[in-house]
Amino acid sequence: MTTLGRPTIFPRTSYGSRRPSVSSSRQKADEEMTSLDGAVVLITGANGGIGTELVAQALARGASKVYATARTPRSWSDERVVPLALDVADGASVESVLRAAPDVTVLINNAGASASTGSILAQSDEEIRSNVETNLVGPLALARAYAPTLAAHGGNTAIVNIHSALSWYAIAGIYSATKAGLWSVTNSLRLELQPAGVQVLGVHVGYVDTAMAAHSAEPKLDPADFVAMVFDTLEAGGIELLADDTSRRVKAGLSAPLEAVYPQLAAGA
Repeated sequence: MTTLGRPTIFPRTSYGSRRPSVSSSRQKADEEMTSLDGAVVLITGANGGIGTELVAQALARGASKVYATARTPRSWSDERVVPLALDVADGASVESVLRAAPDVTVLINNAGASASTGSILAQSDEEIRSNVETNLVGPLALARAYAPTLAAHGGNTAIVNIHSALSWYAIAGIYSATKAGLWSVTNSLRLELQPAGVQVLGVHVGYVDTAMAAHSAEPKLDPADFVAMVFDTLEAGGIELLADDTSRRVKAGLSAPLEAVYPQLAAGA
């Protein structure tokens, strides 16, 4: 069995119903709100079902430029879209994108990796490594890279991290673990960047009707509806979105006894 190496992808920068559930703190008078009108948006995982919809709806809401990133970027018909190659698990790639796209005002961490099984004991070393680097370390590296730029604007800038309901439900092995880690990272970023006027929005959802969720028979949100919720929440100043019943139900279970969340534990007692 191979030993998992320590990821070294941090860029060399430093920094001091379908009705969604949105954190009530957005009602505070001093809560930052980010407009997409005139924004320069960078989207990771732009080739996928959610990513494609993020690009389209950002443009529809008035974004002046969208950097559509992917490991293998595709062409776009709108001249406001700038395709860029980005592997979020590669530090050199992150640094290259930072140089190519220095004017970003909204960073959307959407790229993600999955695994072939939900068992953390059965998942391969490569799946473990890929999930950790893509779902956790990569988004953090991008946030750290862009934090000085976003903070320098003094407001109307944002980071959006796409989590999962599985952040709070450990049935998907390393995928759940990395999404739980990203949730914690998002909370830390929010606390550190709020004084600089950078809005940090964490998004949780069960299933969205994309190729990545094709294996599931569970109810799924339409990508267009999901992205509309994300951007509505962003422009309303929200800091957390629970986009469906699944995410709301699972988060509510955080305060419940473990045996209530995972009945198999009680059955095996």
